[in-house]
Amino acid sequence: MFGKSSKINEFRLWGLMFTLFGMGLMILGTAGIVFWGQAGKVFAGIFMVIGMIAMLASVGVYFWAGMLSTSAVILNCPECGRHTKMLGKTDRCMYCKTKLTLDPNQATDLDDTEDKEEITQPQA
Repeated sequence: MFGKSSKINEFRLWGLMFTLFGMGLMILGTAGIVFWGQAGKVFAGIFMVIGMIAMLASVGVYFWAGMLSTSAVILNCPECGRHTKMLGKTDRCMYCKTKLTLDPNQATDLDDTEDKEEITQPQA
């Protein structure tokens, strides 16, 4: 189950990655001034601009995740019993990462007695 998460949490993870990447680039650019003095200012300026673009991308991703979160279906997870949000037909619980679906055709945990009754019925 490691690495699997709900869709909303995946979008938030991408927003966090853009934030950390942008901040790292800006810090790395500032280190150019420390190492190369006046010549490092150009290096710092370039990395500051690229870092700022990454930070703006993270704001866009967080905004997008927030807008998706407002239209998500809220349901109780059958495994942990907590309220979770679901995007699309299938998703995972935000807390215990259990697979969830609203479409009965895509459900994997079916009752075995229903399958046996369908098989034993005579065909007309």
